[in-house]
Amino acid sequence: MNITLRDVINNKLNVYLIGIGGISMRSLAIVLKDLGCNVHGSDRSDSPALAMLESKGIKTYIGHDAANMKGVDFVIRTAAIPDNNCEVQHCFENNIPIIERADAWGVLMNDYKNVVCVAGTHGKTSTTSMISTFALKSDLDPTIMVGGELASIGGSMRIGGRDLFVAEACEYKNSYHKFSPTIAVILNVDVDHLDFFTGLDDIIESFRHFANQVPDDGVVVANYDDENTRRVIENTDRNVITFGLSNSADVYADFVKDSNGFFGFSIYHKGNHYCDVKLSVPGRFNVLNALASAAVAIHLGVDGESFKKGIQSYTGVGRRMEYKTTCNRARVFDDYAHHPNEIVSALKAADAMSEGKTICIFQPHTYTRTESLFNEFVEALSHADIVVLAEIFAAREINVNNTSSAQLAEKIPNAHFFKTFDEIACFVRDIANEGDIILTMGAGDVYKISDLL
Repeated sequence: MNITLRDVINNKLNVYLIGIGGISMRSLAIVLKDLGCNVHGSDRSDSPALAMLESKGIKTYIGHDAANMKGVDFVIRTAAIPDNNCEVQHCFENNIPIIERADAWGVLMNDYKNVVCVAGTHGKTSTTSMISTFALKSDLDPTIMVGGELASIGGSMRIGGRDLFVAEACEYKNSYHKFSPTIAVILNVDVDHLDFFTGLDDIIESFRHFANQVPDDGVVVANYDDENTRRVIENTDRNVITFGLSNSADVYADFVKDSNGFFGFSIYHKGNHYCDVKLSVPGRFNVLNALASAAVAIHLGVDGESFKKGIQSYTGVGRRMEYKTTCNRARVFDDYAHHPNEIVSALKAADAMSEGKTICIFQPHTYTRTESLFNEFVEALSHADIVVLAEIFAAREINVNNTSSAQLAEKIPNAHFFKTFDEIACFVRDIANEGDIILTMGAGDVYKISDLL
């Protein structure tokens, strides 16, 4: 069968998503449903995401079973689903067309005039959310696909007009090479995902390929302050707008002021004043995210006052320095940071807000990342006053080397390791005091500890 996704959309066919509960996959399901397709799919376990999809008329199945796939014309799978999955095997055996999630997004992006794809080792979700927020406030009617829960759109997906698509673009397994950006944003380039990439040079080449997908009339928005990003764009023949904290960049900040971790600054474009802003989210890293967003706004022709109103209304996205609760009058925040450089940035932001101790509850994400960046994790976590370690979140991996968070705890001053979330919550309740900042941190399910607190 030679059916393409375009055929599926044009003829409103029956499409099935394997791994439909994932944040990008459920967004894809909503878009395809809006385009008139008959959409259903499966996920390995139940979740609130499946209930949300059911409320929109999208049938979901808990667990993978080829019996779910009667009458299916076309299948889309997330990259995490292996070839030996029973539903994938059913496609192979019955000649049912099957593609990966990134391929599907790439097809859909071709329908939009402007496509902003936000890439980088760190900060993708926050910056995608910032761009989405100013675009909404500027009446650009964006279609949005973000890797977090953005309150202003009631989730991770918004279907808007066909002039602007704002999307998060992940480098893992080169999935963003399938996308079709007219504006490619590169926030930073760092060593990560070494279960796929061979090293820094391989990662830089991957980002260079991503940048070169921009058409001749498009633009690459790149972080001038980041050495590896400069390597990505050197000798490129694409149009480039740089951003950074020094006036060597095209879009830069001046008169930067820190008020308990929240920053105000002036934005300039090639020496010309664009606007003055005061961010409603903490952390110096968000200054760079805002500058990247300003570069996109300038390219889209958004005036400084409109950008200012939009960016100042941005109050954050789920699991990015998100305020959760209090514990013994200590404030509890949750953050997705799972790479050493992200950890340092988050801890500096927490320390600026703290009037007492900074207590970091960290859950490492994947064994390969923990092993390959072990010393970097030790150094990064040492920035906290007290570190509480949960066991490693396995995600897609098997623990072949018996790696444990206990090994990190042995190397970090004032670090404690507990096997269960209940033990962690009990320990933190005993040591937290008014004025402290408690930060749950990691890309797994460590956020659940805030409920226990």
